[in-house]
Amino acid sequence: MKKVLLITGPAGDAQGWGDLSVTENVCQAIKESGYDAQIAFVNTMEEFNDAIENLSYDIVWSCLYYISDKSETIGMSNGEWLADIFDEKKIPYIGPDAKCMKALIHKTATHDILDTKGVAVPYHFQIASGDDLPDVAFPAFVKPSYESRSVGINDDSVVNTTEELARQIQYIHNTFDQPALVEEYLPGQEYTVLMLGNGEHQEYIPGRVEVDPELFGKYPILKSTMRGVGVTKIKPTTKMTQQANDLCRQAMEALNCLDHVRADMRLDAFGNLKIIEVNGIPGLKPLKSWSPQMFTMQHPSEQGPMEDYRKLINHIVTSAMARSGLI
Repeated sequence: MKKVLLITGPAGDAQGWGDLSVTENVCQAIKESGYDAQIAFVNTMEEFNDAIENLSYDIVWSCLYYISDKSETIGMSNGEWLADIFDEKKIPYIGPDAKCMKALIHKTATHDILDTKGVAVPYHFQIASGDDLPDVAFPAFVKPSYESRSVGINDDSVVNTTEELARQIQYIHNTFDQPALVEEYLPGQEYTVLMLGNGEHQEYIPGRVEVDPELFGKYPILKSTMRGVGVTKIKPTTKMTQQANDLCRQAMEALNCLDHVRADMRLDAFGNLKIIEVNGIPGLKPLKSWSPQMFTMQHPSEQGPMEDYRKLINHIVTSAMARSGLI
């Protein structure tokens, strides 16, 4: 029986699919799919190295980009990235490779790669401490360069004057100790597309992101308080299905994404979809995270959403094992 080693730690909810309880759900779903699984909760690189050296497994699935004790923010690591270690030791693992993972955390790098490949993204500037203010058209949008789950996003993220721009950039620098990413503000509907699997196992599932308008503030933007708590709902797309799938496919190919990755996008002022973020370790909270919602929307079963959840996890694991030549 093939066995999956699940890696998580204190930063699991910030960096990856969720906290230890979510990892336990993933573990149980793997076991119910006919594979074996074990969780390694690691606080340090020593504990991580001990797990991969001494535990028995066929493939690793990590919800951590790197070891950290931060449970709220991601940032960029100055130390070792786990995917680099997997590559060096030739350990099969689920998810994008190290080069892709680093680009996905670094939102400016993601935008630059996609822009170079002709994939639609907002205009953007990365502003480090001490940099001059960029020349932008207002309104503009300001967010941290190295975060996910809408961390650092609030109503003040939409800026309409040079003074507001300077103030929000300074907020990012002071609060998150990282560069600010200044983008074109995209006022339209938000969409998301889930890429599952590879080769013959690959499929794209598009969805429209819906939120009760009363929960928005001044602008229809997703703030961090709306993520992972069941506030956002994914609904089927209609006329935007093909455009959203095509844009996601272009992004996945440009970035070399694997196994389980999600591309978020919004309509600009002219009705054109543009990529705003690509998530390399999408959330896997049963029922609440977008991946399970989208899989149930596309593949509902008579047994209910928890059976759909098991099938989602099985799809990801089976495809990754096939890609790695394990089955």
